Amino acid sequence: MVDKSRLEAFYGKEIVVADREMVESEADKILYNADKENVAFLVVGDPYGATTHTDLVLRAKEQGIPVQSIHNASIMNAVGACGLQLYNYGQTVSIVFFTENWRPDSFYDKIKGNQTLKLHTLCLLDIKVKEQSFENMARGRKIYEPPRYMTINQAVEQLLEIEDKRQEKVLSPDAIGVGVARVGTDTQQIVAGTLSELLQVDFGGPLHSLVLAGEMHFLEADSLREFAVNKETFDKHANIIH
Repeated sequence: MVDKSRLEAFYGKEIVVADREMVESEADKILYNADKENVAFLVVGDPYGATTHTDLVLRAKEQGIPVQSIHNASIMNAVGACGLQLYNYGQTVSIVFFTENWRPDSFYDKIKGNQTLKLHTLCLLDIKVKEQSFENMARGRKIYEPPRYMTINQAVEQLLEIEDKRQEKVLSPDAIGVGVARVGTDTQQIVAGTLSELLQVDFGGPLHSLVLAGEMHFLEADSLREFAVNKETFDKHANIIH
């Protein structure tokens, strides 16, 4: 992530950091005077990668404010760097942090659907920024917890826990996955292997995403094998069309 001061130096303008709460609840502040002067809304990834951004566009149009979108690279297409072809992906899923009392598994059904169609699954991993503890929330105190970014390892642990609970044979420790971290940066990291192998990999800092491989064309497999923890186990467990 680029520091705010660097962005202000680059654009020569003051920048207001719009967190999720502001985008979802205070859109009027973002659109204030936008009918009289240019207002830019900067995002990480493509501007249409989030529902809240689409909502902002609709609100602007309702007020007669013209909107120009400048598209950008996103993990939704940059994940192609791992070698799995983008047109062989099914539904994208989001994996959220488990809590002691909340362990959702609705995304499991989407993964199952993709597997049935022999498609790959891109898993977007949870980000917690400006998160409040239950105590501070209950007391109305604007005190926030440190930011948390789900790691590939945590995502794999949760997926295997759900499989153990559901027992529908959608996933296993031997299933092939691909961990991608900091895609598009100088420290980009791509590692392929069984889920049990990925559990042992240090992927470094955020942002992380996980791909669950479906059936692979042999050219996809050849590309992905270059990132394998162990080429022998990769060849043993990968579902490859020859």
